Amino acid sequence: MTSAQGPAWWRSAAIYQVYIRSFADGNGDGIGDLAGVRARLDHLAELGVDAIWFTPWYPSPMDDGGYDVADFRDIDPLFGTLAEAEALIAEAHERGLRVIIDIVPNHCSDEHRWFAAALAAGPGSPERQRFWFRPGRGDEPPNNWRSRFGGSAWTQVPDGEWYLHLYSSRQPDFNWDNPEIRTEFEDVLRFWFDRGVDGFRIDVADGLVKDPSLPDVEPGDESPFSDLEGLHEIYRSWRKIADSYPGERVLVGEMWLPDMSRAARYLRQDELHSAFNFDFLVCPWDAGKFRDVISRTLRAHDEVGAPAAWVLSNHDVTRHVTRYGRSGDTGFSFADRLHGTPVDLALGTRRARAAALLTLALPGGMYVYQGEELGLWEIEDIPDALREDPVFARTGGADPGRDGCRVPLPWSGSAPPFDFGSSAWLPQPSVWSSYTAAAEGTDPSSMLSLYRAGLRLREKLPALGAGELSWVSLGDGVLAFTREPGFMFLLNFSASPVPLPPHREILLASGPVTDSIPTDTAVWLRS
Repeated sequence: MTSAQGPAWWRSAAIYQVYIRSFADGNGDGIGDLAGVRARLDHLAELGVDAIWFTPWYPSPMDDGGYDVADFRDIDPLFGTLAEAEALIAEAHERGLRVIIDIVPNHCSDEHRWFAAALAAGPGSPERQRFWFRPGRGDEPPNNWRSRFGGSAWTQVPDGEWYLHLYSSRQPDFNWDNPEIRTEFEDVLRFWFDRGVDGFRIDVADGLVKDPSLPDVEPGDESPFSDLEGLHEIYRSWRKIADSYPGERVLVGEMWLPDMSRAARYLRQDELHSAFNFDFLVCPWDAGKFRDVISRTLRAHDEVGAPAAWVLSNHDVTRHVTRYGRSGDTGFSFADRLHGTPVDLALGTRRARAAALLTLALPGGMYVYQGEELGLWEIEDIPDALREDPVFARTGGADPGRDGCRVPLPWSGSAPPFDFGSSAWLPQPSVWSSYTAAAEGTDPSSMLSLYRAGLRLREKLPALGAGELSWVSLGDGVLAFTREPGFMFLLNFSASPVPLPPHREILLASGPVTDSIPTDTAVWLRS
């Protein structure tokens, strides 16, 4: 196995996602910042991950948690300064941690200098050609496209034209048919590569190119603004830039595509290095469905010679302790987050522990979303007045949005804000006193201890990381595979205990194991 810190490190890396606002507050204003991250870097080094992915840290009015970028070459004062970011990159590198940052090429903030210029210049101007400004159809928008945050994807300006925004009305979409946009983002890549970042996570990677005819669509049809052929040319040019820098700089795509083979086309050797596997994230708690999605993932990635990248949660989805703790539908859908349905946290936690060992054992790379190593769950009772996600406002409260998975982390102490800072921008539940990093760090049975042990073994065992697996049939409801040399994984999804197969040693288990494996329990064996 190639070391995660050596050549092609990205093929097997364990990458930790930091949602900066909610990680740690270093200046006492209740909002996470770079000073807070720098103070907690040892937590990540001790956890055993290889890299950190930071959500956007750019200047922003924060209409969408920083994904509405006003300046792609600076740091928002809420988080710190450019000098602090450079120091953070250096301090992470000193600990053997690589740094990946978000880039948001589909859209910008309505406070970006280019959008302000477009509004001032008026219809037909070169400034408006950087975006999708169009006349309406009488009093109606140019077409029937809907925002992914709810409502129309078009907003009218005072001179009568409309501009496209697939997300918030404060996030106008760039027109990637304009060569200025391409040149601008190539320069942005170089700006941050020059400052030592090791890669970029590309937000809405499938959505940059639009059909210029802007046709009406049937409900659910995203074909005019997702997965268009022109994207491949863009990413080939980006790959050339990444490859021109030393140290294996990487490009990671965020693409929610229904066809895994289509998604894998972006991972050809001259395009992106990897992409998130969202089919795995949304998979319901079922042995057959997990085996199917894992098999399809590995097959599609093998066709293009790319590694898979496994992920259970992120800043956009309901935390998986909550998802797995529901009866019935335990998958995830943006169309229905199942907010408010009953959750058995003990069940969800037991399954989350097993899922962690599954993710760590699969071939390729994997991601840890901050707080999952503590076993945190979705906070669904945030008061409406405190919710900040624009999804909540744009749907009139019908969709609670994503604030519930973004509640600040508990670090230590017996009461909120649990040493996050002097306060926290979203309320933490008092029961998190048992889920702080300090409390779990000294408890050998905690989720944190499980993650630390799993990540250490993953780095140590030659069978894990990049490579292949072979399925083993051990009956209905049991997911089992081997990896060479000498590793076997089992997860019992069935309602009854299953006997342990012949083995030399139990390396790690998600729960108590004797001569059989209880339900919702995973085990690593030396075979």
